[in-house]
Amino acid sequence: MSEVVTYTREDRVGVICVNYPPVNALGHGVRSGLVAALEQGLADAGAGVLLLVCEGRTFMAGADIREFGKPMLEPTLPEVIHRFENSTKPVVAAIHGTALGGGLETALGCHYRVAVASARVGLPEVKLGLLPGAGGTQRLPRLTGAAKALEMITRGDPIGAEEALALGIVDAVEPDGDIRQVGLAFARRVLAEGRPVRRVRDLTDKLEADRGSEVFQQFRDALKIRARGLFSPFKCVDAVEAAFTLPFDEGMKRERALFLDCMASPQRAGLVHAFFAERQVAKVKGLAKETPVREVRRVGVVGAGTMGGGIAMNFANAGMPVVLLDASQDALDRGLAVIRRNYEHSARKGKLSPAQIEERMARIQPSLDYDDLRDVDLVIEAVFEDLAVKQAIFARLDAVCKPGAILASNTSTLDIDAIASATRRPEDVVGMHFFSPANVMKLLENVRGRRTSDEVKATVMAVARRIGKVGVMVGNGYGFVGNRMLHVRGAEALALVNEGASPQQVDRVLTDLGFPMGPFAMADLAGLDVGYRIREERRKAGVVVPDSWMDTLVARGRLGQKTQAGVYRYEDGSRTPLPDPDVATLIEDFRRAQGIATRTIDDQEILERCLYVMINEAARILEEGIADRPLDIDVIWIHGYGFPAYRGGPLFWADQVGLDTILAAVRGYHERLGGESWRPAPLLERLVREGRCFGDLT
Repeated sequence: MSEVVTYTREDRVGVICVNYPPVNALGHGVRSGLVAALEQGLADAGAGVLLLVCEGRTFMAGADIREFGKPMLEPTLPEVIHRFENSTKPVVAAIHGTALGGGLETALGCHYRVAVASARVGLPEVKLGLLPGAGGTQRLPRLTGAAKALEMITRGDPIGAEEALALGIVDAVEPDGDIRQVGLAFARRVLAEGRPVRRVRDLTDKLEADRGSEVFQQFRDALKIRARGLFSPFKCVDAVEAAFTLPFDEGMKRERALFLDCMASPQRAGLVHAFFAERQVAKVKGLAKETPVREVRRVGVVGAGTMGGGIAMNFANAGMPVVLLDASQDALDRGLAVIRRNYEHSARKGKLSPAQIEERMARIQPSLDYDDLRDVDLVIEAVFEDLAVKQAIFARLDAVCKPGAILASNTSTLDIDAIASATRRPEDVVGMHFFSPANVMKLLENVRGRRTSDEVKATVMAVARRIGKVGVMVGNGYGFVGNRMLHVRGAEALALVNEGASPQQVDRVLTDLGFPMGPFAMADLAGLDVGYRIREERRKAGVVVPDSWMDTLVARGRLGQKTQAGVYRYEDGSRTPLPDPDVATLIEDFRRAQGIATRTIDDQEILERCLYVMINEAARILEEGIADRPLDIDVIWIHGYGFPAYRGGPLFWADQVGLDTILAAVRGYHERLGGESWRPAPLLERLVREGRCFGDLT
């Protein structure tokens, strides 16, 4: 008998119990133990029903990540589930915590399922570039019908116990409590009522209802937009459709073939890297695991504009009271109105109830008085990028906030140490760079200053998790990690247009790679005045930043989507960028005034100059210690800038392209174009010389 799976009996209930911390993952030991325990239960004449239950905080939460990329040892998970499904005694799965991926597939192989109210179930394999490969695409639609199965499998998001009950995925939901006792009570009911073995594979009513439906083509059409460029979501649809067109055993074979197609896709490697990298960034290099974390119960936000309002929403959504401060009542009123509109938009999508809107709005206390920040545990400044203005605010916060309060800036480029110098407590000052829209984007770039305490670093990383963000700790320096790379790409994109490309051609090359939008459409979304202020701050600091036609757009009041005109024009109520002849004329005038002779620029040059310059800059960022690891950079760009996750992030992608190829191109562009951004980074040169890649750095 396996050490991680045991068999015991309570009255006439044979109990198969998995105990494999931390999440009861379905590794080889668990799979072998499940088969052995099942055989023992079937041989036990005193057991009339079998119960599958897990110790710890969760049911089986999926595959064992330690086995990723290794040959699967017998018994495979489909074999284990087949054995449970064909048990001659009814098998009940008792679910608490999460039943995800192979965990839910195992539960679907049982004959009955009971869950506690807080449980969640799902099939998230698509997020790793895969599809459920142990019968999930064949059994789930037999319970839910086609549409809901397709939604769950192609999105990969878990659902709660009550929804699972309504869909027929579980047979009962009980109040939270001891899962073993919940399972035993349900198993005894199955025995007392003489319920038969009921195999999901034999259910056909939902199949008959949806057979011949147009839902599959409708999903494929929707995925062309929602999952543009992705491979596995379309294979998921093919697999689910097989449940409706093939006998069960043939459908299982079809699922397996499609699963292997996904395994062979390069997208799987990128998504798996992104998956592990996202979990690894929470472990900050040099920060001891036992570092104390300060309690954060009440938060202040200075600035009720787009960023400040979005930041406040994050904390209100997490159940935390927020003081939202601004200098004028008009600004506060506008900010609160935008927050309410955002919540009402979510309500129209069915994500919030009217009561929940009011609860969240009630957590946000508007204020014009800094004294209202006296008892906050964390205050985040979110005003425009002007160092003098931020320093004045931090001096005021230093005077008002209680000892131990964390003073954070949402600056996207400015020197955290310079901001901290306005206070008498630089150890309590940190950057917390949210990404726009702050209530939506997952990334939180936490910036350590020279004197930021370990306690403050640990606290802001914990706060990121609490509000549902992916926190990455980075060092201090212009633009930190994300914007420093973004700005060299932006300069190159601008140069390409100056030399003859159009903004729409540059944007298309980047969206073809998998970005949701290109640099010029993104600038319009953020607001062209944001970039303009950053350029002005750099000019004040003595940095030579050439004038450009982008500055002219700002001077003409074309600030992007918010004015319906920027690099592109926008029709009423639409966010679709449309080429504008006026901008084309403005660019031509700028080229003539600068004496620039234009030429035809091909897509490959655009790709190389926009991406390779970022890779070169990233190598410098690593050398300087602004980013601790390549995976930190990958996570920042996936969650903050829309780098396609299936490509694994910019440095994972660079390794796939080949660092020797990139270095050769960087050297060529440096010879042709000059400029510091094209000077080959020493780290890039060293890696190529040593035959290593970014993935070799830890």
